[in-house]
Amino acid sequence: MTRVHMSRWTRVLRIFWRNRLAKVGSFGLVFLILLCFVGPLVYPASPYDTHLQVILHSPTPSFPLGTNNLGRNELARLMLGGQTSLEVGFTAAAAAMVVGVIYGMVSGFYGGWLDIVLMRIIDLLRAIPNLFLLIFLDSVVRPSAVLLVVLISLTSWHGISRLVRGEVLSLKNEPFVEAARIAGASRLRIILRHFVPNTFGTILVAATFMVADAVLLVAGLSFLGLGLPPPAPNWGAMLANSMSYLPDNTWWLVYPPGLAILLTVLSINFIGDALRVALDERLDSKK
Repeated sequence: MTRVHMSRWTRVLRIFWRNRLAKVGSFGLVFLILLCFVGPLVYPASPYDTHLQVILHSPTPSFPLGTNNLGRNELARLMLGGQTSLEVGFTAAAAAMVVGVIYGMVSGFYGGWLDIVLMRIIDLLRAIPNLFLLIFLDSVVRPSAVLLVVLISLTSWHGISRLVRGEVLSLKNEPFVEAARIAGASRLRIILRHFVPNTFGTILVAATFMVADAVLLVAGLSFLGLGLPPPAPNWGAMLANSMSYLPDNTWWLVYPPGLAILLTVLSINFIGDALRVALDERLDSKK
């Protein structure tokens, strides 16, 4: 990356960090990552061991978030379930971003009949509700973390591909692109040297919202019983399990996974909103 690009992104980061939403979202996401990935090292309790003498027990010093209907430690399950939710969410978003960016770049750069065909394929995919398609595919194949990543990425890439295509269409007739063509630059070099850096901001903002959507999809599928099979914990399954015990006022089963999902999605969306504002301010300052 050139020094000019570095200075531009330094300015973006400064604007980003002045935004209160950016700070709230960043601190919230860091807290969740530390809780889920460092927490088990500090509190190495097993999420699978059953303690029959303390079934559905409220929080105690030994069980800070109580136990579930099988006497399993809810804090340990919350941390391990968070690892699954975050890993699947981030990995699926990254995979969808790669597919969507390549698809959008090709469609916008080559144009013509290829662009028409590729866009009609996206229109067809967008006509099918993502959740319906995920439920159908997930019910056909045995669920696993890898399968969830593949399914979510395959149903999430077309949104970012449209954004990238639009950016490329607006850039490919710019003077600096024409100059690169006249200078004999290859198509791949033009894409990597001019299109990727100039669309990176759009890609980055879209990617943050894709992560939030992926985390929600993982939780939603698990809530419906279509996520990872038991006894593997995840936030959606924990929340679904707690519904049966709501009349018993077992609040420690409901609030922790629900708040974890809420905090994750809000934190990532706050970061995405702050990034969008920072990039918009940078563009306005260049006018």
